[in-house]
Amino acid sequence: MASRFDPHLVNDPFGDPGVYVDLKFERRALLFDLGDISILPPRKLLRISDIFITHRHMDHFLGFDQLLRFVLGRDKVVRFHGPAGLIDAVEAKLRAYTWNLVGSYEGNVVLRVIERGAEGQVAAAEFSGRTGFAREAATAPTLKDDVLLDDPGLQVRYATLDHGIPVLAFALEERAHINIWRNELDRRGLSVGPWLRAFKDAILRGDREDMLIPVAWAGAPRGPAALPLGELKRQIMRITAGRKIAYVVDCAFTEENVARIVALAKGADVLFIEGGFLEADAADAAQRRHLTASQAGAIARLAGVKRFQTLHYSPRYKDRGQALAAEAETAFSSSQDGTVARYL
Repeated sequence: MASRFDPHLVNDPFGDPGVYVDLKFERRALLFDLGDISILPPRKLLRISDIFITHRHMDHFLGFDQLLRFVLGRDKVVRFHGPAGLIDAVEAKLRAYTWNLVGSYEGNVVLRVIERGAEGQVAAAEFSGRTGFAREAATAPTLKDDVLLDDPGLQVRYATLDHGIPVLAFALEERAHINIWRNELDRRGLSVGPWLRAFKDAILRGDREDMLIPVAWAGAPRGPAALPLGELKRQIMRITAGRKIAYVVDCAFTEENVARIVALAKGADVLFIEGGFLEADAADAAQRRHLTASQAGAIARLAGVKRFQTLHYSPRYKDRGQALAAEAETAFSSSQDGTVARYL
């Protein structure tokens, strides 16, 4: 089965945390956290359509300027999603520069910022290069309580965790995975093309079975210019469960945080989770409101994820990264009941 998501760490586990998710069939990408992104080539930076910010500690937000430099002068909209205060933070970043020439650039980049308050309130603003990035009010999207992004084929949900400050954790979920049978297309004389994207979108929206979908024929047409959605669904495709990716960083090991992470990441195909301290240094991790590697592995097991990857390693372990990974894997593989409870 072809994978729609291609997630990977931006940096190694000792670098600034972040996950880049290439949506291969949509020619765009999502980015979770915006720390040092200098390792990403321009072609990857230019694919980014949405950025999800957990919080604004420097190692999660300093890449804003790096990204902005690459998108200046291009016709592009980049959406930022994050906690309360993000709009003010983006405005402050933009005000630090002089924009007397940007209005004459051939392309116009627009930054759309959407933030979630502590009580779930949604606020939005836009910053356009054409206006020198002056702040403009924008209509906030209508979203469910725990949803940040609601696109036809995917959804991003969030949970608020405690790190001494509110920090967001994210789960990216594909609504369904639609597999096109190429042999059935060939047998019926239908060609591969953009019409299949419209066909998939109609399925994901739940459109009526009798809705007509424009099709493309290979060579001479063997039928009408459009076919009913239901007929195409029965003949050329099958639906399988969509994938799920979760991203969790910078949180204290508390019962409430654990419960929220487990609910958010339940059954994820991949959980990216911080685990930057050895269990011998659990007191230091607790003081800094971070997870140990063992705690991360235990949470991953409790959430029933298929695979997990730890990140955000403390520099004190620079030559002992394998020890952190091993502790996490041991806790994840443990068959003992109450593995998490014994840490709390």
